[in-house]
Formats: sequence, C-alpha cells, structure tokens
Amino acid sequence: MHITWNQQLVKKENKSLCLNLIKNTAPISRADIAQQTGLTKGTVSSLVSELINEQLIYESGHGESNGGRRPVMLLFNEMAGYSIGIDLGVNYILGILTDLQGNTIYRINEKYENLSYEDTLRTIKKIITTLINAAPKSVYGVIGIGIGVPGITNMDGDILLAPNLGWNNVSLKSQLEEEFHLPVLVENEANTGAYGEKKFGVGQPYQNLIYVSAAIGIGAGIIINGELYKGALGYSGEIGHMTIQKDGLECRCGNKGCWELYASEQYLLNKAVELKLSINGQVYLNDLIELADQGNTQAIHLFNEVGYHLGAGIINIIHIFNPEQIIIGNRLTLAKKWIEPQVKKIINNYTLPFHHSQLAIQFSDINFASSALGAAAFSTENFLKFMLHPE
Repeated sequence: MHITWNQQLVKKENKSLCLNLIKNTAPISRADIAQQTGLTKGTVSSLVSELINEQLIYESGHGESNGGRRPVMLLFNEMAGYSIGIDLGVNYILGILTDLQGNTIYRINEKYENLSYEDTLRTIKKIITTLINAAPKSVYGVIGIGIGVPGITNMDGDILLAPNLGWNNVSLKSQLEEEFHLPVLVENEANTGAYGEKKFGVGQPYQNLIYVSAAIGIGAGIIINGELYKGALGYSGEIGHMTIQKDGLECRCGNKGCWELYASEQYLLNKAVELKLSINGQVYLNDLIELADQGNTQAIHLFNEVGYHLGAGIINIIHIFNPEQIIIGNRLTLAKKWIEPQVKKIINNYTLPFHHSQLAIQFSDINFASSALGAAAFSTENFLKFMLHPE
C-alpha cells in the first residue's frame, strides 16, 4: 500500500507523542498510552514495537490489573546513549556527561583566566575527550554535545559576540564537529541555564520564569508558557547590556552604563582591587565571601551594593514580563547569604505590589549545573528528534 507524505508525517508525530509520554510518565502501559493520546490500541502497539526495536524503550514487569490481564509496563531507556553539556564561563569551563534522562554520570570543572581563543578551544576539546572516554557502553554511544556560551549566538550556532571573552564571529560549532564527528549545538548560556532549571531545577513548577545568570557578566534566559523564548533572530536575553546609567562606565560591548557593570562578579572584583582587598592585585569571589564572613565591613558593603544594583535591574524585568518566578543563578549564587536580603528588599520596596505579590524569587544551587544540564538536554532532544524524524 502506498503511504503518502502526510501519513508519514502523522506517524512520526504520533511516535514522538508516544515516546515523550513514556519518557515523562513511565512506567506506563500501552492501554494507558492509547487512552491519554487518543490513538487506537493497534497504532500504539505498532509504534511501541518500533521504539522497542530501536532500543529507546523497553518492557519491564506488569502493572496493576483493572479486571483483565495485568498490563506490561513500558520504560524509557535512558542508558541508550549519553549527552555532553558544556557551560563555558568567562573564568571556568564546566562539563558534564548525562544519560538521556538528564542524570549526571560524570562531571569536570576547570578554572582558567585570560586564555586566548585557541587555548580555550584546546581546553574544551580536552574536557570533551575526557567525558567521551567516561561514557559507559551503550547502543548509541555519545549522541551529541551542547555548549552554553556567554555571548550572542545566531540560529546556526555561530558566536557573533562574546564581549567578556573578547570573541567576535567565532564558529565554535563547526570546529568541534570537525574534531569529534558529533552533532554540536551552541546556545547562549543564560538560555541553557533557564532550560536546565525548567527541566531539572527549581523552575520545574513554573511556566513563566526568568533565569538571571549573574557571573562576570549578566544575561537572562526567558521561559514563556513553558517554552524558551529566543526572540526573532535568537538574540533575546542580553539584559546585562541594558543601560542603567546614561553616561556611565564604558562596557566591552561598546555601550555605556550597562547593568552588568554595576551588578556582576566583575564589578565586585574591580571594586575589591580599588579598596585594596586583594593580595598582590589578585582577588577572587571566594576571597571576598571569606572576608565578609569574617566581618570585613568593606566586603559586606560591596555585596550589599551589588545586591542593590542586581535587585534594581530585576525590578525592570518584573515590570516588563510579570513572571511567576525569578531565578538568580551562576557564580553570584556563591554569595547568596550576603546578596539575597538586599535583592529581596529592593524588589519588595520598589516593585508594584500586584507584580510581586505572588512572585517567587529564588537562587539556584551553586552545585546545580543548570547551564551544562540545559545544554546536554538540548543535545538529547536533538538526537531523539532525529531518531523520530531522520530526514
């Protein structure tokens, strides 16, 4: 029998529907899939057989009976392959290996300072090689690499501008694909962070949230109605470069008075050097946190100042987007103890009451690799989409 293009498309969509239902709600029976999707039992049985043959799902035991035979339960095979997620920071690179369900199998974190693009690329390749070698044996092996970068990326994965790295028009994607012969996805790190929090972190209960990535620079990932919002060309979320001081400090992006110049880790470090809180001109965020914990009034004042500026910028985000949740993530979450009270105070004092009456403001767990997890999840979803729509 001749199968039309429309019939093929419908089949693929139905197969995707079944796989996602099994992935998200397993264990589940064929009958329950039919009931929840509205597909016929025969269609479900056929699609499930294909997914079992592709080793994306498997049968496991029997469920409770509703009067007839006990149904065979279906589970997602999260160990059919493994995904790599990279969070490329300005002063660190965090890499993780996950299974297809997002569980972390292996994690590696390397700090660096002022590396050239070539040296950074070598470090990324070394980390990816380590993660590939750490992957357990599986049907599909390592299925792809996702990378979150602190800069503006286009829909093709090119890095158009990463001012805090000093990069312009860099094709990291093509260089890594040539090296590892795996699909590579390159995305803004605030977007991958938002996606990681929505899928695996504190953002799971919410459909409308803003993830504020606060480190050397500041960016935002925007989730609207449960979906990542990227803008018309993929450039959304560059809130670190919204102007908060008209004739303010000069930014590497070419603008003046950018928010991240007053509310970031870099601001803290610059001010600490000015106040001679550094040792031989070197100072790190952990040093300032230790000083604050010891009662150093200058360090405490610095954190209060950054908390004030961070909160002031977030007020604008709240008034524009009216989200259910604001998540503050990345490096500044290390200083949550000192920053959070000031952030919440400013927001409560200066946000319109009906905007923050039901607003959840939360800090991400610093040990939760939200950006790397989001990048790995993008890679996994790309693989599963290819498996269901190979052409």
